[in-house]
Amino acid sequence: MILPQIARSADEGPSAYAAKTFTDAQGRTLPYRLLSPERIEPGKTYPLVLFLHGAGERGEDNTAQLRHVAKTFAQPDVRRRHPCFVLAPQCPKNRCWVEVDWTLTRHTMPAEPSVPLTLALELFDQTVEALPIDRSRLYVVGISMGGYGTWDVVQRRPDVFAAALPVCGGGDVALAPRLQKLPIWAFHGDADRTVPPVRTTAMIGAIRTAGGHPNMTIYHGVGHDCWTRTFDNPTVLAWLFAQKKPH
Repeated sequence: MILPQIARSADEGPSAYAAKTFTDAQGRTLPYRLLSPERIEPGKTYPLVLFLHGAGERGEDNTAQLRHVAKTFAQPDVRRRHPCFVLAPQCPKNRCWVEVDWTLTRHTMPAEPSVPLTLALELFDQTVEALPIDRSRLYVVGISMGGYGTWDVVQRRPDVFAAALPVCGGGDVALAPRLQKLPIWAFHGDADRTVPPVRTTAMIGAIRTAGGHPNMTIYHGVGHDCWTRTFDNPTVLAWLFAQKKPH
């Protein structure tokens, strides 16, 4: 099957995202980018997407984290169809959203989130409070290292998000029962040599065993980069933004 693709334009990328820095009460900082709806109507609230990038985009330039996926949200046609806020923090070099070994076939969730993820979640909470956010439409999306971060976030906060898109990541299968009610669509390439595909299939299988109904797409013959194919498919974002927490 040939999937429809999102149209590309010269307007995509960092220019649509405001560059900012978050500082917590201890003085720790985290660079981040914020995409806002092109037009914010008075009295209206909008979805918020937390995007967690992969290991190759770590650093302090506050730009690299927009290299993959984040730029899709900045496409003019996507912004028209799905007006939203997108929060894209940048993890420092030599740190991870989740401090685990990605080559393992399973892990136990750390007792506390990593420092970068702690800061990202504090930033997320402050953003929800400060901006006209629809609290029934909070989403988390992540690729590779950020896929691990996505699983970690929803395991810690299973009742906060309306949906999650973990891409080529992995979570703690022992905590799968926490996620049985959360709309999830997970993706992985079966030829991935960076993150074992079983990290996704095991999580989805455990959630289904617990009574949940998550979606999963496994790409045959696709390696680690399955995010390009995933986010070139407009059906994925249409599904994401259609999810809404019941009041």
